[in-house]
Amino acid sequence: MQLLNPIDQIFLRLERRNQPMHVGGLQLFSLPAGAGPDYVRDLVARAREFDDVTPPFNRRLKYRFGQPFWVDDVSFDLEYHVRHLALPRPGAIRDLLALVSMLHGALLDRSRPMWEVYVIEGVVDDRFAIYSKFHHSMMDGISAMRILRRSLQDAPDARSMRVPWQLPATESEDAARRAGPLTDAWRTLQATTRQIAALPRAGQEIVHAWHDARSDDDFTSIAQAPASLLNCRVSGSRRFAAQSYSLTRIKRIAKAFDATVNDIVLAMCASALRAYLLEQNDLPDRPLVAMLPVSLHDDDSGTGNRVAMIFSSLATHIADPVERLAAIQRSVNHWKRRYRDMSPEQIMAFIAALSTPAGLNLLTGLAPRHQSFNVVISNVPGPRETLYFGDAEMQGMYPVSIVLDGQALNISLASYRDSLEFGLIACRRSLPSMQHLLTYLDDALDELEPADDAVAGDSVHGS
Repeated sequence: MQLLNPIDQIFLRLERRNQPMHVGGLQLFSLPAGAGPDYVRDLVARAREFDDVTPPFNRRLKYRFGQPFWVDDVSFDLEYHVRHLALPRPGAIRDLLALVSMLHGALLDRSRPMWEVYVIEGVVDDRFAIYSKFHHSMMDGISAMRILRRSLQDAPDARSMRVPWQLPATESEDAARRAGPLTDAWRTLQATTRQIAALPRAGQEIVHAWHDARSDDDFTSIAQAPASLLNCRVSGSRRFAAQSYSLTRIKRIAKAFDATVNDIVLAMCASALRAYLLEQNDLPDRPLVAMLPVSLHDDDSGTGNRVAMIFSSLATHIADPVERLAAIQRSVNHWKRRYRDMSPEQIMAFIAALSTPAGLNLLTGLAPRHQSFNVVISNVPGPRETLYFGDAEMQGMYPVSIVLDGQALNISLASYRDSLEFGLIACRRSLPSMQHLLTYLDDALDELEPADDAVAGDSVHGS
């Protein structure tokens, strides 16, 4: 029995019918040459043979004295968690994304381990897809990406298969399992000591942030986000849209502006949001603010939540895309300088103190239009090499994240091979025609590059 840490408990308490608190991912695979009509059915049957499920996938919630604990599920049912679906012919990408939209809006069953995997056959052009979702109290997006990466192979092998729920332990996990109670107690004491020692520096940074908010135009505080269409109460319905962009192209543009890939991504999102809100006659006079999660994981073993935040201006009040990019760079660089000399514990303590009002607002839903940020934009590094599930080549991987009351849109992306894979998830009712953002992302990239060098995004579109 293991007590959930305070951050993981928050994700449980935030969950309501209109805001499921799970992260997910959509992976596209090509059928190998010579695959028969039962290839996907046989693949699912083989995956279900991996029934010796490892933590955290075999753990469900149990409450004692009002507190949530993880306990082993003694009646685990793998067929419930691993499901086989098929698209109606011809299996258009639009139909696939519509299905993912519906699945992502459904709550996970809290009486079972809180994860599900759907293998979806019948995708156009001889492909199939795997959609997975994991409750955020189990793992964050970085952890989910690492687990999904470890379940794939570097070379095609029809005889070999790995699945997320039964992976060999890493060296760090092996060491943790071999550790006795005294070692666990010592590590807990060390972690607690580091957290207490971080408080004075966090307090100093709070004071500095207060002064910066009054005197530094490049500092984006948690009190600057304007009310917008993106910040409203949400329903339980979702719309998912996805698109791929050439990483080589984005790096070339970044080099031309002495920027980072993340700077260009933020500029793309800013331009797209500006165009979308102009279309909806709802562009605020003040710039939108994006919250950028920053991973503080120090190895590849963690499956919990260890994330800091950067609050970046998107400079959506600026019409010129180049000036907008420069303003975004200055805003992000201010936060990078602030974090450079801080330990992970100091950063966590600083962010916890700084964002307490925002957290209470999200937790209570009292003022959905008055948020500390307007949109979450998350970039998760992914694999550069081609990966396989058995002998099926993975063609793309698209993150699917969380929508909240007051945060009706989430933009997440992951890199794979030479692509940046965008996954946009929104409340279907709150943001009409959200899929238009894909067109505006294309336009935004073209704006930063000479027209004769522009290349359209790949053909994965919204539902």
